[in-house]
Amino acid sequence: MNHAPRFSTVVRCTLLLLALGVVVTACGEPKSSDPLSTEPFDAAEQVVFNTPRGGVKVNPDKPFEVTVKGEEGRITDVRVTDDSGHHLGGELAADGSRWRSTGPLSAGAKYTARVATENKKGAPGARMAVFETSPAKRLLSVGFGPEEGTYGVAQPIIAELSLPVADREARAVVERGLKVDSKPAVEGAWHWVDDEVLHFRPKDYWPTGAKVSVSSNLQGVRVSNQLYGDKAEKPVKFTIGDRLEAITDASAHYMTVLLNGEVINTIPITTGKPGFSTRNGVKVVLGKEYFVRMRGSSVGIGGSEAYDLPVYYATRVTWSGEYVHAAPWSIGSHGYENVSHGCTGMSTGNAAWFYETFKEGDIVHVINSVGEDMDTFGNGYGDWNLDWDEWRSGSSLVENAPGGPRPDDSARLRPWV
Repeated sequence: MNHAPRFSTVVRCTLLLLALGVVVTACGEPKSSDPLSTEPFDAAEQVVFNTPRGGVKVNPDKPFEVTVKGEEGRITDVRVTDDSGHHLGGELAADGSRWRSTGPLSAGAKYTARVATENKKGAPGARMAVFETSPAKRLLSVGFGPEEGTYGVAQPIIAELSLPVADREARAVVERGLKVDSKPAVEGAWHWVDDEVLHFRPKDYWPTGAKVSVSSNLQGVRVSNQLYGDKAEKPVKFTIGDRLEAITDASAHYMTVLLNGEVINTIPITTGKPGFSTRNGVKVVLGKEYFVRMRGSSVGIGGSEAYDLPVYYATRVTWSGEYVHAAPWSIGSHGYENVSHGCTGMSTGNAAWFYETFKEGDIVHVINSVGEDMDTFGNGYGDWNLDWDEWRSGSSLVENAPGGPRPDDSARLRPWV
């Protein structure tokens, strides 16, 4: 058999590929000389970082930068992450000459920067830098309430800051760092009560049986100039119980109690008499005290209106001393007229039932009183007296929000009767 034609073809193929400058091992199996297919070269002589030398820690208030030396190449990509895996946002110049961080650096954190480059021939380069940021001089810590347990559907979440935060942009940073997780999920928002206190509530009452967790992700985060988030405490978790609601009709002198929308009790009551009328509006149970000594002198009531009484089964609904409690001395007026100094009184048996049935976070809604409206803040949890749009206007994350109202009245801390 004659093999000459095959040999001639191989020779011609080899000569053609050599003429094209490609190294071959066999015809049809070229090895590319594309520079992008090679291992990246060390770009140490190509880029420079703005971090100090000698292990000096970086000022987290200043941006991190990577710059190209001369005109021999360009930056193609930069990725900067901290030890927790969080990425630092940044912006690359159109010509690839510089990358600059746009997101804030965390204080007291360790970062790894990975830079990809290419030279004028298109060959890829790589450079890595590791640096640490200096710890914060001022730390903002956050404490949450309520404590772990089971609460009613009206219970707000309270966040108390260790330092005041007044600037709107700084408030927005704080809000973004406060995480509320509810199962089932709810639509909700934070509302700034003042520079150091925020409340969170859902658009509607919490769903019965919801599991709620609140935590802070502010550790190391820049809040404002030289102010950073402190180490976070463990998440606070609580559960929402049944929807329990007392509708107190001050003009009818009766309270209707509903459990998950169904009436379970109707109780004759007395509320505040003229001059001491009970506040209208939605209130939230703040706590319970089996025994309270109530004195008129503690809230500035004297003369013919003075009182000094032992009170049992007292369920608190305002910090200034409005309770639902046993009032056996006025039992003849229950269901007929208002004779108290602002509290809701009932028989000892009914008060004991109310005390044992209601828990913190349950609803006490007063209607048809000639008294003033319940304060939104400062005297208990009047959060639910704001409609949803008003509530959201107190968030710094909502466009055109003023940053939240401030309480005008200071709470009196002694009980009424």
